[in-house]
Amino acid sequence: MSRFYRPVKRTIDVVASVIGLLIVWPLLAIIAVLVWWRIGRPILFRQDRPGKNARIFRIYKFTTMTGVRDANGQLLPDEERTSRFGQWLRRTSLDELPQLFNVLRGDLSLVGPRPLLVDYLRYYTKEQARRHIVTPGITGWAQVNGRNDVSWDQRLAHDLWYVDHASLALDLKILWLTLLTVIRSEGVTPRDREFMPPFRGTGSSA
Repeated sequence: MSRFYRPVKRTIDVVASVIGLLIVWPLLAIIAVLVWWRIGRPILFRQDRPGKNARIFRIYKFTTMTGVRDANGQLLPDEERTSRFGQWLRRTSLDELPQLFNVLRGDLSLVGPRPLLVDYLRYYTKEQARRHIVTPGITGWAQVNGRNDVSWDQRLAHDLWYVDHASLALDLKILWLTLLTVIRSEGVTPRDREFMPPFRGTGSSA
């Protein structure tokens, strides 16, 4: 990375997130109403995720799953709580629009390794943990190279490749490929299941 990369990238993140929020705020309002009507409250899904240097922050998304529970009060499996509207939000990536606020705050960048669950930190090898050297992103190299339709080992390898090759030119390429991926709805879910299985260390399958 050149010495100008990080400050220029941060400037682009701030400017782009401000412009993006000004443009899409009517869409955010419409989606919020639809989530409340079709899925229920809370409208926003909030979850702690590890960011740069594994610092914990709270990520925001639109809720895509209901809070339906079984007779024992336990939440039903994810696939049973996701409505058609929730699936559509995930497929179009519209559920991720609130993350522009995370970008504005500096928790996220537009491009970087996707922030995964805090629970996964204990399963990373020393090499895999290098993904936290950079600020995580809304989209990344793994998302335009299979998204959720690759194994965890492949996905983390893509993250590490990005860490080692990060540049403004690569970021612009990833943003363009992300647009194409979203339009084509490629790799939103694994081929043989609705959701990506949890990561449990090297060798975890997709």
